[in-house]
Amino acid sequence: MPFLRPTLSELRAQVAQDVTASVGAETGLLRRAVLRVLSDIQAAMAHLHYGYLDWIARQSVPFTCTDEFLEGWGALKGVTRKPATAASGSVVMRGTAGTVIPAGTAMVRAADGVAYTSAEAVAIGLGGTASVPVIAAEAGAAGNAVAGAIMALSAAVAGVQSSGVAGVLTGGADVETDDELRTRMLGAYQRSAMGGAADDYVTWALEVAGVTRAWCRRNGAGIGTVIVYIMLDEANAANDGFPIGDNGVSGYEPRATPATGDQRTVADYLWDLAPVTALVYVAGPTPQPVNFTIAGVSAGLRDKVEAALVEQLRKDASPGGAVSIAALWDAVRSTGASGFDIDAPLDDLTAAPGYLVTVGTITWS
Repeated sequence: MPFLRPTLSELRAQVAQDVTASVGAETGLLRRAVLRVLSDIQAAMAHLHYGYLDWIARQSVPFTCTDEFLEGWGALKGVTRKPATAASGSVVMRGTAGTVIPAGTAMVRAADGVAYTSAEAVAIGLGGTASVPVIAAEAGAAGNAVAGAIMALSAAVAGVQSSGVAGVLTGGADVETDDELRTRMLGAYQRSAMGGAADDYVTWALEVAGVTRAWCRRNGAGIGTVIVYIMLDEANAANDGFPIGDNGVSGYEPRATPATGDQRTVADYLWDLAPVTALVYVAGPTPQPVNFTIAGVSAGLRDKVEAALVEQLRKDASPGGAVSIAALWDAVRSTGASGFDIDAPLDDLTAAPGYLVTVGTITWS
């Protein structure tokens, strides 16, 4: 049975009653009586002590601890908070051919002032353009951008136009939240490492900054192979969360073609963790869009319904897995929609091996 912490009012009443009984008073203490003041102070101190004991109790177990205690409990299982990562990509700048845009050139996104710097010196080509690699000045998801964002130079560069057009900027992720860290930490306590079980590969992949979902497929590329599918829902939001790069193995693995991009980052991380005999491939699942036909949803709720379907598939979908149609109905219902009907699809959604079900086109009727 849980302990019920007394409220401050209950403590004040209790102490006042004890004091009254102790001094033999026939009536209660007057409002401004010295004993009344002292009893209120004692009750307040007791309330603070109860609060401190409650805080200690929360920090003493992994599933309620916070702040540095959360990180301490995680460290006992080798689970540490994933740091924020900076977005990167390229910006097309125009100017006089041969003009060099120095490394470290500062620019900002015109729409909101997010700052970036050029990662290396680039000369403008004969066509009057140059693709300048850039990285966000501060780590975090705010640095991600869709293609076409306007970038303005923070300071003029002779021979270069003051603004350019960015390509897709990806890879930015915020520092891992307490809830996200706690979920990984509790998973580590629940699943003791067995030296290469399927859950181990998932746990290891999720330790890489930016990776939000991962799955393991045994013998996916033949006997003795392991395929780890990954998603980066925040860092690669502009790519619908799918990794950017080529599928493959670690750069240290001589037996197969190395991966590139996000897949290479995860594959190299798994190199020192996986059993020495396993041939580990890291891959991005192939999207399998499913079109929906939904009737009876008002125009004001349609964006919320679409977001709810995306979130439900993010929770339930897996490469080659199935998603219950009932769960999708519940997702739409959670937005406050009533009297609606999902005319298509009618059955549970099943993905082909290596494919991940996503929300395609929604037709409203």
